[in-house]
Amino acid sequence: MAPDIAAVRTSEPRMQRAIGCAGIRFRSQSETTRLERLFQEGCAKIRLPKPIDGADPQAILINTAGGLTGGDRLATEVDLGPEAAACVTTQACERIYRSTGADAVVGNTLRLAAGARLAWLPQETILFDGGRLSRSLEADLAGDAELVAVEAVLFGRVAMGETLRSGHLHDRWRIRRDGRLIFADDLRVEGDIAARLAPQPALAGRRAMATVLFAGATPERFLDQARSVIGPNGGASAWNGKFLARLVEETGLALRRRLEPLLTLLMGGRELPKVWQL
Repeated sequence: MAPDIAAVRTSEPRMQRAIGCAGIRFRSQSETTRLERLFQEGCAKIRLPKPIDGADPQAILINTAGGLTGGDRLATEVDLGPEAAACVTTQACERIYRSTGADAVVGNTLRLAAGARLAWLPQETILFDGGRLSRSLEADLAGDAELVAVEAVLFGRVAMGETLRSGHLHDRWRIRRDGRLIFADDLRVEGDIAARLAPQPALAGRRAMATVLFAGATPERFLDQARSVIGPNGGASAWNGKFLARLVEETGLALRRRLEPLLTLLMGGRELPKVWQL
């Protein structure tokens, strides 16, 4: 049967979208963490730089689409076996470009077996005017597993004079230990983002912010030094086996200068990935 040419001509064009899915699993063997499984599909890729002697293995997440816009979808799963240790980061800052209406959806899932240690260190996300992002972080920790996690957002690029007059950001965290919820956070801002972030109780007009979480033993030991690092533009607290910090700054560079020593502190002095070192 011949195709209905009229129907083809009048149908709405379908826009190409970036879809990616990646998964990685590490296991500990003879007190050394080794790769057990690697999966990548679509625009989501993972690269494994050669680890320095004694350092935790690193996994570098790459979005070959070069950014995200409405309708794009990325999913990442990280799985650590008992006593395994690893660091997962991104090749560069993720960029959220103007959308025609739909959200870019990013889902990250972390699973840590007993005694495992993970540093989840994606670089900053840059939200452009009109960008829409819905992102979730789900982490399941077993026993005495340890997690250091950060998510940072830049609301436009100050050096380019960008102002966010429209957009949407929904950042959702759910962290569980042995199946019990220990931390939940939902950040949602939309509409005229610059106006919404201008009041003092919000960001006081600043353009960069980050949330940092440590889930592990005796987090109170970090408080004094962490507050000194963070300075007046943020705060930190520790309770019930977790440490939480919020940081805001005028620029992405100023935020990075605060994040680097704070993350190094929470990681017990271990070096940040090379991609973090400006």
